[in-house]
Amino acid sequence: MPQTAQPETTRTTEATDSRVVEYCSELIRLDTTVGLRPERAAAEYVAARLSEAGLTPRLLEGARGRTNVVARMAGREQDLPPLLLHCHLDVVPADPAGWSVHPFSGEVAGGYVWGRGAVDMKDMVAMTLDVVATFAESGRGPRRDVVLAFVADEEQGGNLGAQWLVERHPDLFADCEVAIGEVGGFSVQSPQGSLYLLETAQKGAFTLELTARGLAGHGSMLNDRNALQALSRTVAAIADHPFPLQLTATTRTFLEQVGDAFGIEDATRDPDRALAVLGEVGRIVGATLRHTATPVNIHGGDAPNVVPPVARAQVDCRAVPGHEEDFLAELGRLIPPEVSWTTIPRGSGHENVPDTTLTRAVEAALLAEDPTAKVLPFCMSAATDARHFSRLGLACYGFVPLRLPADNDFAAMFHGTDERVAVESLVFGTRVLDRFLSTY
Repeated sequence: MPQTAQPETTRTTEATDSRVVEYCSELIRLDTTVGLRPERAAAEYVAARLSEAGLTPRLLEGARGRTNVVARMAGREQDLPPLLLHCHLDVVPADPAGWSVHPFSGEVAGGYVWGRGAVDMKDMVAMTLDVVATFAESGRGPRRDVVLAFVADEEQGGNLGAQWLVERHPDLFADCEVAIGEVGGFSVQSPQGSLYLLETAQKGAFTLELTARGLAGHGSMLNDRNALQALSRTVAAIADHPFPLQLTATTRTFLEQVGDAFGIEDATRDPDRALAVLGEVGRIVGATLRHTATPVNIHGGDAPNVVPPVARAQVDCRAVPGHEEDFLAELGRLIPPEVSWTTIPRGSGHENVPDTTLTRAVEAALLAEDPTAKVLPFCMSAATDARHFSRLGLACYGFVPLRLPADNDFAAMFHGTDERVAVESLVFGTRVLDRFLSTY
């Protein structure tokens, strides 16, 4: 369907550019540490901004104080299916002792907004609120209806946030076909310009639980049925196993386009070289090229001289989308008969064939602000709320537009010390998001 004409976006005034910074700083100051501080205050802040812009937000709680906000912004073309735009309000813990500033200060200094949640993901909350406010002030609006969801509990799996909404209030998203959320839209510099990574796929996640049973006894005696020994060997075998390269359509395209941008011939045959030129971002993408199995805990007895009868361990497993059964079969070959095992699903992986209309709108919005922009599809190694919304049949993408400063270690900002987002990145992202919603 051809796109209708839309007035040029105007986001050049100091007032609108500083507003997104103010929103981001104020949101960071609202401590929403998951498991410790409920999201209610941040949800009320978001709802107030939406109400000021003429929307009618709904506050929905999966548990007391664990508040989600959902609102709908009317578009110009009512025959188009709505877009879901989702952000989470919770953040992971932060120990002030290791930070240059207090993690919940929201301090603006040195060209950055500092604090827990600056990139994960109160930056996108602030950008979205700014765009909504600008639409209201200018009388413009998105091309299609946009369902806005600001959710709780993402950092602990979304049981009280996205998952709860999908299970209890699926009607709120019933007519949506596409969703955007974290992680994606950030830039990587290449000799040919800025590469912007659009998340089009995500690995699946499950916990592998291992149990070994043996002969209890005194630590001073010989014991050929030591449960901890059997379990330790198994955990080591899984951790050390070289899972083979498993390229999907997304990761193959990504490597080919990185190779083109950096002049690397046949990057799919030498992915390590292609990833190396990306710096720290290569660590994120590198984990998507094969299955990963990372031990996260092992437990047996408590006494220093007693061999326990039972030992248990957990392994964090991330499956390349579309190859989950192969992964389970390979794990089964590594686990000996004396160790029993089970899996606990934590979210299915997915891989989208990129929607041409969406990718064109993304690229056009980026090119308007960065003439060197090129969009690359990539697979995300970690799970986000997309795993829940995809259960409704939505094609889920990660798009939080940020043009990053050259010296910014973006990968280290996620859950890291001194988390911060550049002011210029926030302003850039708000302009891109405005244009994207206006034309998609």
